[in-house]
Amino acid sequence: MSPSAALKGFLAGMEYPATKDDLLREAARDRLDRDDILALENLSGSSYSARRQILAALHMNREDAAPAAA
Repeated sequence: MSPSAALKGFLAGMEYPATKDDLLREAARDRLDRDDILALENLSGSSYSARRQILAALHMNREDAAPAAA
């Protein structure tokens, strides 16, 4: 699943650099849904200098979670 519109909008409004803790705190404050918060919790990095880094990491996590083709 690709990042939701709400998550993309949230990331566009964040100030960077941002730590993973910053992202999670602000996501909870903005009341993002549980799936979006889980996506942020599963990020492997601890600090991000730009939204594109997070979107790339979310994309990588999505590929890692995809089932193998039969």
